[in-house]
Amino acid sequence: QVQLVESGGGLVQAGGSLRLSCAASGRTGSINRMGWYRQAPGKQRELVARISIVGDTNYADSVKGRFTISRDNTKNTVDLQMNNLKPEDTAVYYCNAQSVVALREYWGQGTQVTVSS
Repeated sequence: QVQLVESGGGLVQAGGSLRLSCAASGRTGSINRMGWYRQAPGKQRELVARISIVGDTNYADSVKGRFTISRDNTKNTVDLQMNNLKPEDTAVYYCNAQSVVALREYWGQGTQVTVSS
């Protein structure tokens, strides 16, 4: 089992910045890919950014150039630096980890990000 705990959400004005952090515990040695997803009210959960164990990254088109994902394999953490935030970035952000064991997915409890116009 892997446990994920997020922190860093909050309320910010448009154009501002926030940094989300996620700490993994448990069977962290089985984790390959980590990432961030978000879900806005009435919408499906969507990928924001993800990073492999060797540092390969993928970003949603809507956040490219504004968000940066990073990972510390020694601390089992993954961060999401969000700059130039827009109201449409408002959502609950979830940390995700994928295990090499049967490609099992793990999720954090979510952290609210609200961007006011």
